[in-house]
Amino acid sequence: MSEHVVYPLDDQLCFSLYEANIAINRMYKPMLDEMGITYPQYLVLSTLAENDGITIGAIADRLSLESSTITPPVKRLEQAGLVERRRSKTDERQVHVRLTGAGRALIEKSRCLGDTLIERSGMSSREFQAFNRQVQAFRNALERNA
Repeated sequence: MSEHVVYPLDDQLCFSLYEANIAINRMYKPMLDEMGITYPQYLVLSTLAENDGITIGAIADRLSLESSTITPPVKRLEQAGLVERRRSKTDERQVHVRLTGAGRALIEKSRCLGDTLIERSGMSSREFQAFNRQVQAFRNALERNA
C-alpha cells in the first residue's frame, strides 16, 4: 500500500504564487483606487501602452483571457475617457481600442505601481528583473508542456 504525501501549503509553489498575487493586488489597490481604475482596467491600459490600437481579441490574447472578459473593462475605460473604441472599416466584427491623451497620462502615472513593487520587494532593479524572467520562463515551460 503506497502512502500519499500531502505537501504543506507553504511547500507548494502554486500557493506561494497565489499568495504573492494577493499581496501585490492588496498593495496596488489603494494606488489604483486613487487613479480611479481597477486592476483589470490597469492590465488593459498596460496592454495598449505596449501596442496601441489593437483589437479587443488581441488584448484578450495578450492577457490570456476571453474577449468577453475584456469588453466590460474596456467599456468602463471608454466611459472614463481613457480609451476610444472603433469598429474596423475592413471587418465590422473587430473593435480596435486606442488610448486617449488622458489614458496615456494615466499610464505614465501608473509607473508608481511597478516602482513601489520593486521597492517593497527589497530587491535591486536588476534582481527584480531577473526574478521576473525566472517566473516568465517557468510559465512558458508549463505552457509548452501542457
